[in-house]
Order: sequence, then C-alpha cells, then structure tokens
Amino acid sequence: LYFHAGCHIAVSPDTKYFAVDWLGVEVTRATLGIIGMGSIGYKVAQRARAFNMRILYHNRNRRRKEEEEAVGAHYCAKMKDLLQQSDFVMLVVNLTPETHKLIGKKELGLMKPTATLINISRGAVIDQDALVEALQNKVIRAAALDVTYPEPLPRDHPLLNLNNVIITPHIGTATVQATHMMAEEAIANMLAVLNDQPIPSEVFPK
Repeated sequence: LYFHAGCHIAVSPDTKYFAVDWLGVEVTRATLGIIGMGSIGYKVAQRARAFNMRILYHNRNRRRKEEEEAVGAHYCAKMKDLLQQSDFVMLVVNLTPETHKLIGKKELGLMKPTATLINISRGAVIDQDALVEALQNKVIRAAALDVTYPEPLPRDHPLLNLNNVIITPHIGTATVQATHMMAEEAIANMLAVLNDQPIPSEVFPK
C-alpha cells in the first residue's frame, strides 16, 4: 500500500515536494501470521525469515519440528491466537467448503487495528462485505488482495473506492518462467497418465 501510494505521489502532476512525515509500516521484526502452511505457505515463511519476521502459522496439520525450526515458525492450534498477535495475516489456503468465508466479521474483529490482511489464495476465502466494513471503520489498517470474487470486481464495487486496500489482478504466478514451469508440469502429468505411471502432481491422491 505504501509503495503503491508512493508511486502515485512520485508521478502526480500536483506533487511539489515529498512529505517527511509520510511513513509506512516496518516489515522487519513484525509478526507474520500464515493461515495455510502447505508448500506455498512454507515458501512464504522461508522468504519472511529473511526479513527477520516473527512467523506464526495455523494449519490443519502441524508441520514437523525440523520444518518449523528451519524457518523459525511457531504453530497456533487456534486461528484466533494467530489473528490476535499478527501484524500481517496472509491467507494461503485452498478454497473448500471449510475455508469459504473463513475470514468474516468475527475474525476481522480479532485482528489488530494496525494489521494488514493479505490474500493470495482465493477471493471467496474472505467475506468481502465484512472486509469492506472493516476497512471503512478502520477495524484493520489495510488489505492487499491478489484475488477477489468475482474477478474482476464490478466497477462499482466499494472495495475499489477505498484508499486502504490494494488489489492486483490474480498475478501471483504471472511470470514467464512460472508459466513455462506450469506447462512443463502439465505435460509431465499427461505423459504419466498415457504411460500408466504415477501422476507427479495428482490433485486428489488416492
């Protein structure tokens, strides 16, 4: 959010000077709460450790002790504890009936008023009406969303008019290299099926 708004200030024709009291929020040593510590969540934790962040996580299954220690992550059996302690809450879960509107009014109310909610999973994991209300009433400081429902949002959606939310068009994996790797992985899966071999990336393992 700070970077996004700063870019607008830097290029605006109305800018005469940069305000010295315009300050952002430090990531280093802040607490990051990761909801969903699968392969992607774990990679997020690896990167967050480089910023000396305190890492909390909530997951259906606890990671092995060695995996926790490798990234300095602490397990929260109750999502409530993670929400109450985190400066940044990142959603990295699959969309299932159990995770549909996982974050609603109650969960947003548990978060710090200085916290930022980040969603890189699926839009429907958040109750967007509750999020709009929380952002309008400063229940939380801000939100950063790579996903929404629907995508794109209707042009009159209230989320598009808030200055404490940044929305990107589902571009978390939108790089040339990632697209090539996904294509190669898809081909490897098809060849495995045709040759009656184990499927490398089976969606529903037997």
